[in-house]
Amino acid sequence: MPRTTTVESPGCPPLRALTADVLGLVKVVQANGDQDGGAAKVVERWGEPDASKCVLATSILDRETDPLLGVARKCGSVDIISGITGNLHVSIPSFFPAEEDSVIGLHLFRGHQSNSSPRSCKIHACTTKGLAVLASTEPGGDQTSYAKQSVCGRGNILCSKVDESENYAIYGGKGVEVNAWDLQEGKRIWAAKSPPLNSLGIFTPTFFTSVSFLCKDDHRKFVAGTGSHQVRLYDISSQRRPVISVDFRETPIKAVDADIDGQTVYVGNASGDLASFDMRTGKLLGCFTGKCSGSIRSIARHPQLPVIASCGLDCYLRIWNVKSRQLLSDVFLKQHLTCVVFDTHFQSKADQPTEVAAPAPDMESVEPETTPFKRKKSVKGKSRSKKSKSMRSRGSTEDEEDED
Repeated sequence: MPRTTTVESPGCPPLRALTADVLGLVKVVQANGDQDGGAAKVVERWGEPDASKCVLATSILDRETDPLLGVARKCGSVDIISGITGNLHVSIPSFFPAEEDSVIGLHLFRGHQSNSSPRSCKIHACTTKGLAVLASTEPGGDQTSYAKQSVCGRGNILCSKVDESENYAIYGGKGVEVNAWDLQEGKRIWAAKSPPLNSLGIFTPTFFTSVSFLCKDDHRKFVAGTGSHQVRLYDISSQRRPVISVDFRETPIKAVDADIDGQTVYVGNASGDLASFDMRTGKLLGCFTGKCSGSIRSIARHPQLPVIASCGLDCYLRIWNVKSRQLLSDVFLKQHLTCVVFDTHFQSKADQPTEVAAPAPDMESVEPETTPFKRKKSVKGKSRSKKSKSMRSRGSTEDEEDED
């Protein structure tokens, strides 16, 4: 038998993650740092289990007060709920025909909040048939305006992403090359070109499964994962074909997310492998320790803490350290998971400011309390009085004997 050693997990820093699954449930997972050994636990569950309300895509409007979570469901509705309590703010019941189409990407705009009420929101969504929708909603869902456009003529869209400036979006899928669109003008500004034939003269079919922008400040560079287990780096300003293309294992890439440094990307595939790449050179930095037993469907990088979260068909939410690539904590959530997002403004009870206790008084300035002093009777006086009494009793007995 081989010798094995058990490595204890150091635990998670204080964080809060929201997960969605195939039964339409949203579960809140929290870790409170040093409390409970830093283990992540489920603290809330929102919704009732219903397979028709399977969550296909999520997006969080991450802000310090009243954060919002957008949830696109299989039944064709898009719900906007509170990121703190789970209460429903806005529901669009017929966002797309559920029998014919389904949402594959969802985004809540942040810049829309400056010119409108805090509870209103602007939504960008894309369906598998290539229908991109921009919708503005008000609380109650009574006032909803739509702007629709088609982003592909054939094939199926499988992934979409909106950049950090919220002015550009990228779409790709099966039979659809990745292409970039200007959301303000509503037109396509760039489209990729199919890679050349390989060394055997075989054409690789177009099959994009996930996409992510490489840097927050630059919308021209993005990373795409393919069904042919490749990770590709595209540069709009350089060329139409991939700048770097790297193979990773033997199963399709299912999830891609970029690091905040603008150089590293995290890749998860259908066999449960999770790794990080340096896209400046295409070098594999390393695989994350610990085997996932199911396909990875979502990866989220925390913008402040050095951790990432991954979830998938094995029903586990896992928290990893990006530097050591070590597993910090895992939580079994009972259903197949589809999405995970971070609430970055969460503060644990240990991090919340506490009331400052009153300073202790200076011992030098406090005068000691004076207690009345009681003088104790000396032991010597007692012993002498006992001796005198005994001598007197002896003298009296001798006098009585002489008289007799």
